[in-house]
Amino acid sequence: MTDPIPPLEMTLDELRAALAPLIAANAVFDGWSERARADAAATLGIPADRARLAFPGGAADMIDSWYATIDRGMEERLPATALAVMKFRDRIRSMVLARLDIALPQREAARRAVATLALPRNLLRGVQLGWRTADRMWRLAGDRATDFNHYSKRATLAGIYAATLMVWLDDESEGQADTSAFLDRRIDGVMRFEKAKARLKPDGFRHFSPTRLLGRLRYPEA
Repeated sequence: MTDPIPPLEMTLDELRAALAPLIAANAVFDGWSERARADAAATLGIPADRARLAFPGGAADMIDSWYATIDRGMEERLPATALAVMKFRDRIRSMVLARLDIALPQREAARRAVATLALPRNLLRGVQLGWRTADRMWRLAGDRATDFNHYSKRATLAGIYAATLMVWLDDESEGQADTSAFLDRRIDGVMRFEKAKARLKPDGFRHFSPTRLLGRLRYPEA
């Protein structure tokens, strides 16, 4: 095992990864602010100016790095060997719920992140981050599509994740059971729709594909 890199010797990329969870912990109380970043820098033992240099885009950059940290944690919880034994539906479901569970201790920071990314100046950044997370989930799930499905899968999964996130932010049920149920209803509803649609197609197109199904996730009624 290699020795940890001293904070003062870290590259900016390494510094962003180290600071992001510390900033999120402070953002629970102070929002995604300069104070949250400065307090995180003090905890890590680096000058506040160095931390500011790591996040030139301010709050959006801090949230970006925190989301990347969560994505890495999701991948560590669900390595390829674990996902390989699951059905495609369960791979996606497990990754969505794992990501939310990792963020649970900083749920208020997540709420403030959503509000920050909803500001007009950050809307495009928020869309980009949602796409990145959906892309990572599909790649970890084993998706290799390169045609139009590559884009439709990611766009629609990003939408499903965003809707589930909004439920999760206010979910006080035990073990976030309401969030899990919400996600399951979305998936189950689409499966019923896809099966019904498949029956209306010519025989050559009747073969049902879970991969194709999850690429067309929408917002069915609960």
